Amino acid sequence: MCLAVPGRILTIEETKDSRVGRVQFGGITRPVQLDFVPEARVGDYVVTHVGFAISRVDAEEAERTFRILRGMGLLEGEGPESRGESNEQDRAA
Repeated sequence: MCLAVPGRILTIEETKDSRVGRVQFGGITRPVQLDFVPEARVGDYVVTHVGFAISRVDAEEAERTFRILRGMGLLEGEGPESRGESNEQDRAA
């Protein structure tokens, strides 16, 4: 299963060939390639998949998604890994 997650752009660095933003996902900040969303600006929310922003999203939709992810325990170290649990695939390996 693939998951795209919204995050807020904190900064943008532009080079001759690329745009990279520092994007905050809940309490985590990661570099994200912004080339697929040239209209994105600092303060915008972008939906990110495997390090690439794939679309912009409004703040209301981003917060709704964060609420769902928090409810599932998937933000800020709330996942099974942080509790010492593993999933079925990990146990089978």
